[in-house]
Amino acid sequence: MTLGVVMLVHTALDRAAQVAKHWAAAECPVVIHVDAKLDRKTFEAFKAQFKDAPRIRFSKRHKCEWGMWGLVAATLSASERLLRDFPEVGHVYLASGSCLPLRPVKELVSYLEARPQTDFIESATIADVPWTVGGLNEERFALRFPFSWQSQRYWFDKYVDLQRRLGFSRKIPKGIEPHMGSQWWCLSRATLTAILQDPERPAFDRYFKRVWIPDESYFQTLVRRHSETVESRSLTLSKFDHQGKPHIFYDDHLQLLRRSHCFVARKIWPGANRLYDAFLSKDAAAPTIAEPDPTKIDRIFAKALERRTIGRAGLYMQSRFLDQHWENGVTAGPYSVFQGFSDVFDGFEDWLARVSGCRVHGHLFAPDRAEFADQDTAANGVLTDNAKLRDYNSQAFLTNLVWNTRGQRQCYQYGPGDSQANNWLMAKDANAQISVISGAWAIPLFKSKRDFAEVRKEAAALQKTESEFLDVLRSPWAKARIRIWTLAEFVEAPMEPMQAIVDEISVHGPRRLSEAPRMIDLTGFGQFLQDLRNQGMHPNVMGDFPVETDTPSAPAPQQRPYLVK
Repeated sequence: MTLGVVMLVHTALDRAAQVAKHWAAAECPVVIHVDAKLDRKTFEAFKAQFKDAPRIRFSKRHKCEWGMWGLVAATLSASERLLRDFPEVGHVYLASGSCLPLRPVKELVSYLEARPQTDFIESATIADVPWTVGGLNEERFALRFPFSWQSQRYWFDKYVDLQRRLGFSRKIPKGIEPHMGSQWWCLSRATLTAILQDPERPAFDRYFKRVWIPDESYFQTLVRRHSETVESRSLTLSKFDHQGKPHIFYDDHLQLLRRSHCFVARKIWPGANRLYDAFLSKDAAAPTIAEPDPTKIDRIFAKALERRTIGRAGLYMQSRFLDQHWENGVTAGPYSVFQGFSDVFDGFEDWLARVSGCRVHGHLFAPDRAEFADQDTAANGVLTDNAKLRDYNSQAFLTNLVWNTRGQRQCYQYGPGDSQANNWLMAKDANAQISVISGAWAIPLFKSKRDFAEVRKEAAALQKTESEFLDVLRSPWAKARIRIWTLAEFVEAPMEPMQAIVDEISVHGPRRLSEAPRMIDLTGFGQFLQDLRNQGMHPNVMGDFPVETDTPSAPAPQQRPYLVK
């Protein structure tokens, strides 16, 4: 008893010839099916290479197209000739022209001789198949598919839609239950003969001719009807990406393929000279009795798939750059946003940098420029302070800043006078820590000596902008660490929130504050707010700020102490 090989060849004829001769040199009969789409002249030239190879034959040619019956017809024709011409064959191995033996063929033959009645074919009921990609699962057996998904996509979709609307459903032939699995199998002669000579085969063939992707279901279903022992796995190592397309193996996968101990792998890049030289040489590898174990490399492919579809946190790539919610984390690490603090405290940025050890910027989204720390004009990643360039893609500006400064927490000031393009991005970013003193934007207006009519107009605009930002922060979709105080409640007891903020972001860990920034003198601020009300603008985001009396007899207001030593 020996092993016979059916090869389905479509392209890369030179590599297919090289592998076919390798099988034949190991005394394995080979029947090659060449896609009928290949022109006659090229086919004859390819066939002529084997005129002195008695163990290599050719089968009737069929036109092969992905997802259509031609691939099954090609396999059936080649299998029939193999069994007819080579009665000594005990197992038949289905391979493609891009498959490559990874271990000496004698090891595969010995492995199969020890399991003469076992059929190796991935075969699972449609209810148990989680890997199908593209939508159709049960429907591939219930509907008719006379049109090619690849070359006749319009008619394919239209015909599927029509059948759905009409409630059409095909009747599955008696005696079978649809199964699915990998196209690449290794069947015993007894099982394959039983499939080919089944009296009900004409009915089965008529049914499967209109099944979608029948090469993944025809043999997988019928083997359950005739096989004595099924091992639901393929002896061919084949990996697929998240779109259902096969992974291609290149020269740098050499050691990875060796570690798998698999007998055959696909899909090999035709230009992988190193792989073909290594595995097809006579002294390719030392004999091994190891069981094929593709799980050894499954972890690597799983990580590759995760990196391809999810990526690294905060790092965007072409496949998901414009797709909201596809990102693996909006940003690459934690950062802090402070609104109103630089208005309430004098020298807040320098103080926060000193006590926390973080890099503290000014208003990164100020109208005129990005105020980087230390008055820098550029930041890591060649981010410029130019406002026009920053605002061209403000989201990328922020995510790039956090990505390029990984390992160092970034803090920056924010306010209603800044660009508001990133409000939702920050609110939905779990890495963001946002602290807001609402109404603090009025302090610079209070300190300015501008015309009051202009101040009132600007105050109304700033309050409207801040109110919209607060609505975003209070939305149920916000995931950031958010703290909001009104100006009135913050100035009454500022040390407690300041201590909590610093404890959370300090690189030195929690420790009691021994100093605090100097608070701006707010004497007369309450009257300023009352003047705004008197002019028809109602400032409500500051909280209940008291109106001071400016009479000489009134005692000077004393600021509540907050410095803790």
